Amino acid sequence: MKKLLACLALAACSTLVAAQGYPTKPIRLIVGYPPGGGIDFTARSIQQPLQDALKQQVIVEYKPGAGGMLAAGELARAAPDGYTLLLANTGPFAIAPYLQAKLPYDPVKQFTYIGQISQGSYIAVTRPDHPAKDLKEFVAWAKGNTGKVNFASGGNGTSTHLNGELMNQAAGLDMTHVPYKGSAPAVQDLIGGQTQILIDAGTVLLPQVKGGKLKALAVTGPKRDPQLPDVPTVRELGLANMESIGFQGVVGPAGLPKEVVDKLATELARVLANPELKAKFAAAGAEVHSQGPSEFSAFVKGDNEKWAKLIKERKLQLD
Repeated sequence: MKKLLACLALAACSTLVAAQGYPTKPIRLIVGYPPGGGIDFTARSIQQPLQDALKQQVIVEYKPGAGGMLAAGELARAAPDGYTLLLANTGPFAIAPYLQAKLPYDPVKQFTYIGQISQGSYIAVTRPDHPAKDLKEFVAWAKGNTGKVNFASGGNGTSTHLNGELMNQAAGLDMTHVPYKGSAPAVQDLIGGQTQILIDAGTVLLPQVKGGKLKALAVTGPKRDPQLPDVPTVRELGLANMESIGFQGVVGPAGLPKEVVDKLATELARVLANPELKAKFAAAGAEVHSQGPSEFSAFVKGDNEKWAKLIKERKLQLD
């Protein structure tokens, strides 16, 4: 028994020493989606400044699949040493697990929440030649074309999927869900006319809207997007039940040493305080919203409750 206690004490001491010198080698930052989407934008935006702050290489690794859940599952199995992190977002950390018959992981309890990076409204878009000038008119058009309206998403269990289901519920529609392997192909097929609407992040859609390839119908947040001042909110259009915002942040496996969490949270907050980085996010339709570990964890817990309720009410399940 004494030997066991001595070994445990030695292991704890070794972990503490390692944590105090953290980081001493490159850090993997996993992204659970293909390149080209909003998560990729955030990863690339913080990669270099975070490297500079930590004085250690940050390697972005793409692990797409299952709406981000493959990457989340890999993170849950990773060693809690601070060298494997993940750029979390709404889909796999507040939505997708509840669409399974059996919870694949507990997004609230099985991870260490380090710091929130951003919050942002979603934008509902359609083709420029669509007759609706805003989302209220689109709803009226959809009700007159029952059985012919498809909404695109970046994959089953993503925020884009649930935003479409939320619109179905809030507006009394029955649009058909068409999932894609990421936001980029969903956007391309919407432009091509295979689907009629997509509700996705500004980081994905703003370039297409400003380039005239898509038309913005509404934003889902509580206030108008400064990049789209003429586009109304869903609340302004009488669709307040469609309000939603997405989040992004850095998470690690459960059990990360406090010293590692504190180091990462402090440096991430310092990076996000940079005015140039804030301006870069704003130009892309996102808002830097820095929150520490406890605040970020509480926010995600609330988001889980909201989406789990919708999934139950809509009787949604993927397997």
